[in-house]
Amino acid sequence: MRRLRLGDWAVRLGSIAFVLLVWEFVAPRFNPLIIRSPSAIFRAFFELVGTGELQDALGQSLRELFAGLAIAIVVGVVLGIASGRWRFVYNALDPWVSALYSVPSVALVPLIAVAFRSLGDPPRIATVALFAVFPILINTQQAVRNLDRSLLEVARAFNTSERRLWSDLIIPSAVPFILAGVRLGIGRGLIGMIVAEFFVGLVGMGYLIVEYENVFRIDRMFVPVIIVAAMGIILMGFVQWLEVRVAPWLRREQ
Repeated sequence: MRRLRLGDWAVRLGSIAFVLLVWEFVAPRFNPLIIRSPSAIFRAFFELVGTGELQDALGQSLRELFAGLAIAIVVGVVLGIASGRWRFVYNALDPWVSALYSVPSVALVPLIAVAFRSLGDPPRIATVALFAVFPILINTQQAVRNLDRSLLEVARAFNTSERRLWSDLIIPSAVPFILAGVRLGIGRGLIGMIVAEFFVGLVGMGYLIVEYENVFRIDRMFVPVIIVAAMGIILMGFVQWLEVRVAPWLRREQ
């Protein structure tokens, strides 16, 4: 198992190194206003750290992201469990979930800003929550709705109380699906974070992207882009690690 894990990491790191190496040698063949090499982006990273711009923007974006994801997880899990367990709630929510999930969320960002009557953090946090909530809600809902009926019948045959039914059967069975939804929600939440920073106030990592794109500093523009990508890798990796801890029976040899 240990060798397998080391092998997995070797493949992952090797693929990243290969892409960066190709990028480094191919970039000089293009117009520097269009693409810059990883070494130039690396230098730009330290320039932004030296001025303090990157730390300020990252702190702003992380505040919005974590607040929005927290809201999305709470709302998504609660509504997902309720709509999966009770048919009335499912029928009441399903048209709205289907409609809002189908509508391009970007189109709703200006409406969110107007609704909050603010250019501060609340509309940006609400945007992150809007982008992230639906994968969590839908995954949770389907996990509860598709619970093995034979297990429910066995539990009822032993006169299991409703509380024990939830704590011993429904929630443990749903946890892997909830965490899968959270992983999907993280990716969408990061997109929502950048979109909100573009449209509402122009702050954070989104501000750095727009600012340096407008002055054709592509090396500096790529710094926040790569950091956002790294945030996604780290957060999704953490959720994967958490999944193994809370649902060890799902671990499989690949």
